[in-house]
Amino acid sequence: MKKPRIILADDHRIVLEGLRSLLETDYELVGTATNGRELVDLAATMHPDVVVVDISMPLLNGIDATRQVRELNAGIKIVVLTMHPDAVYATRALEAGASAYVLKHAASDELVTAIEASLRGEMFISPDVRNPAMDELLDPHRRHSKLTLELTPRQREVLQLLVEGRSAKEIGALLGISPRTVETHKYKMMDDLGVKTSAQLVQHAMKHGLIST
Repeated sequence: MKKPRIILADDHRIVLEGLRSLLETDYELVGTATNGRELVDLAATMHPDVVVVDISMPLLNGIDATRQVRELNAGIKIVVLTMHPDAVYATRALEAGASAYVLKHAASDELVTAIEASLRGEMFISPDVRNPAMDELLDPHRRHSKLTLELTPRQREVLQLLVEGRSAKEIGALLGISPRTVETHKYKMMDDLGVKTSAQLVQHAMKHGLIST
């Protein structure tokens, strides 16, 4: 039987090696990525069945990378593997298109189960994350935060890089836009969200679980 094709994405090499050892018997590893942009590029060229991705990665965080991979190919299953036992992060991941949310400390027990559930078209969430608050957040009738509604994909990219402490010039070079355009995106986000400084913008984003350092 043909093994499912898998990509692993984490910005720590030691984690990638551990995941490789855990999964290589049952899956065909077709690539590893250490940042979100590298993951999206790999997914576009290697056509995996499954991606295992951390949330906290440079250049493009795992949640926005999940969204972009799913836009490339909705058939790719995304398993988020993270240290964040937070229902807000889990909800953002699921909204972006992930089908599983696994905590790193439980990877040896839960990761394969989560991958197999995803391949069957099912959802898996670590028991340590599921709680009444999580169920409420997953309620389709709940109110979405203003941040979720207002930010465009480009704005999320700019915000990710602002969190990393990059200048407008550096962000422009990475995204292929001018520094002036970067500043325009930044001030539009600040105005829409009702914040006055770049620091408040970053704090607001982290509070709502869209940006992780």
